[in-house]
Amino acid sequence: MKKSTIWILAGVMAFAFFCLLYLQINFFRASVTLREERLDDIVNRSLKDISRDFELAQADQYLDAFIEDQNKKAGVYGTRNQDQEVTIRQQEKVKIRIEDDKFDIEHSSIISTESSSQNQIFQLPSSRGKTNTISKKMYDMQEEQKKRFAAELENLIKVAKQITNTASHKPIEERVNFKELGPKIKEQVWYNGNGLELPFEYEVVDKNNKTIYPQGGLSEKCKEMAKRREYYSQALFPSDPDDKAMYLKVYFPTKVQYLMSELNAMYPAIGFTFILLVTFIITIYIIFRQKRLSEMKNDFMNNMTHELKTPVSTISLAAQMLKDGSIIKSPEVFKHISGVINDETERLSFQVEKVLQMSLFEKQKATLKMKELDVNDIVVSVANTFQLKVEKFGGNLDIDLEATESAINADKMHFTNVLFNLLDNAVKYRREDVPLELMIRTWNNNNKLYISVEDNGIGIKKEYVKKIFERFYRVSTGNRHDVKGFGLGLAYVKKIVEDHKGTIKAESNQGKGTKFVIALPVMKINE
Repeated sequence: MKKSTIWILAGVMAFAFFCLLYLQINFFRASVTLREERLDDIVNRSLKDISRDFELAQADQYLDAFIEDQNKKAGVYGTRNQDQEVTIRQQEKVKIRIEDDKFDIEHSSIISTESSSQNQIFQLPSSRGKTNTISKKMYDMQEEQKKRFAAELENLIKVAKQITNTASHKPIEERVNFKELGPKIKEQVWYNGNGLELPFEYEVVDKNNKTIYPQGGLSEKCKEMAKRREYYSQALFPSDPDDKAMYLKVYFPTKVQYLMSELNAMYPAIGFTFILLVTFIITIYIIFRQKRLSEMKNDFMNNMTHELKTPVSTISLAAQMLKDGSIIKSPEVFKHISGVINDETERLSFQVEKVLQMSLFEKQKATLKMKELDVNDIVVSVANTFQLKVEKFGGNLDIDLEATESAINADKMHFTNVLFNLLDNAVKYRREDVPLELMIRTWNNNNKLYISVEDNGIGIKKEYVKKIFERFYRVSTGNRHDVKGFGLGLAYVKKIVEDHKGTIKAESNQGKGTKFVIALPVMKINE
């Protein structure tokens, strides 16, 4: 699969995911907004009902006082005679407007009245258009009713003037029973079909926002809400003048939790979205990892073909030369050709061995033949063997054995290959203009044995250091084509070290060299 195709698929998946996320966020915001609007509507409507109840109670109080006063003036005591009481059915046909103590009364039709003594029977006018005595009496009664209605309106106007002129000047404590205010709010907000059982706090303030009730004040959370203006406000008596206005403020400390409770129903959707996101990221990572691994394998095949083809060609050419009889007569030439065949055979065997090392990576753990080894002895043996190869390039190999506890439990063949691989890399990636310098050190620290292999080669860029232990990975060497390999050597080294319960790390500066440090557990004496 082409890299461009992978990017297109990744883009489509990312677009689909973010669209899904956008829709979920919008749905959540719409749900919270709807819930908040419902809360605002319930609270504002409830506070208006409370304000209306206070005004109606105040009007009823003044009306009762006025009727009692009128009865005293007329010499009537006790309850009023229901037979003589006139009931006025307004049905919105009488309008009273109060503006700056001026009253304007409008009535569009004659208001019907009822009396307890309605036992008379009226007759309609005759068809000749003449009125009889009964019609005349009916007309007189209507005129009397108009006069009584005008008198009742005058009384209502007097009561309205009294409420307007005197009520707002009374202390708020006389107009409102604060002990009943809390239960009224609870009744309106919690009940009456609202079903909004949220804890609340309230206060009554004047026009200067000075708290009148409660004297103990609000909780700290509600005080913070007051600073942010997160409350519901309603004038207790809307008809009061502005300079006498009193306001009821209600706070809901758990309002945010109430609105966010809508999120509870979305937890499964959020969980599945998170799973989808993680799956998406892992999928993209695996796709690109497999793509890179495929490219590395292709490079591996190309390198392997070249590495195996070269010694085979050399051996084939030397074998053809041996068929020439003149070669046999020249011992020096025969010895040279035999040496070439021997060298190329060893080289071919070494390359095949490296290819076979790939099988180690398909297993959970390599099959190791563990036994007690002395690391200092192995280092000396490897250094003596590799000394000739280093001297061939005009270099020098030194060892520094500081470890006093050098016994480990290891597989001799694989552990020796680890050191050879590190030294072989140092020779491959040497600098041509500087004599090669190699150093092998051993030391102890915290019951561990440390082995370092250090060179003064071309070094590795910092961004590549963490990748050099990956299979098939090879650091680019620019225009140099003399360095061949499969990218398996350091991966093999790391796996063997880890199978020995050790660790390995690389330290490198480009142009100054590379240092590999291996840490292994020291074998105890009683083991």
